[in-house]
Amino acid sequence: MNASDTPVHRRSALRAGAGAAIAAALATGCGDRDTAGTSAKTLTHPAPSKPAATAGAPAPAPAPRRFPGQPVQIGHGPRDRARVALTFHGQGDPAIARTVLAEAERARARITVLAVGSWLDEHPEMARRILDGGHDLGNHTQRHIDISSMDEAQAYAEITGCAQRLRRLTGSIGTWFRPSRTQYATPLVQRLAVRAGYPHVLSYDVDSLDFTSPGAAAVTRKVAGEIRNGSVVSMHFGYADTVAALPLLLTELDRRGLRAVTTTELLT
Repeated sequence: MNASDTPVHRRSALRAGAGAAIAAALATGCGDRDTAGTSAKTLTHPAPSKPAATAGAPAPAPAPRRFPGQPVQIGHGPRDRARVALTFHGQGDPAIARTVLAEAERARARITVLAVGSWLDEHPEMARRILDGGHDLGNHTQRHIDISSMDEAQAYAEITGCAQRLRRLTGSIGTWFRPSRTQYATPLVQRLAVRAGYPHVLSYDVDSLDFTSPGAAAVTRKVAGEIRNGSVVSMHFGYADTVAALPLLLTELDRRGLRAVTTTELLT
């Protein structure tokens, strides 16, 4: 084997190439929109070990927890630790969702998925897939419609409808709740979330805007330009731009010494 073929040499070459690519993304404008068939480049990090299988039914998923000193609505984590949370709205093509999960796991990153209840109805296997990868799984309402415009009964039904799906599939209502169609929960929605069993509502301080399909370069530029210690980033399953941008983003986080963790770990 030549010295240039060693794993260390290849890793160094990949990191240098990825650094150049993200620099180009930061310097350029919005790229062309990717098609639905766009596939992402993969990182060469070793795959993480899978959780050990247990006999019988899987253990219930973690329940929501209260974080002392944190407000009901959380937009970011501590700014004095080199950790960030990549959070994904769980909806769309499950094949793309699986690719996002695999890319994160290949880079030894952990993410937070806020699943839409109707998506879980259509793809119930995704709940356990997310949890088995070591990721957080939470509630993003039942139908993903504008919860801020609803009356109390309607809004509460949206929260509890998804919570019931999560409990049926995983044994837990999920670790987090995020309102649909808005960055910030209204005071009413915050109260309803607490009533439903969620001590906190999860917002974010970096919006990738990947749902606008601006191209992978634009998604990369937006997130890399704003992310910092403690950031909570909003991203989405179901968009080819997200898949294409994720390997570069994860490499950039590694270059900066930022570790992508679940929101639970971010705040612990």
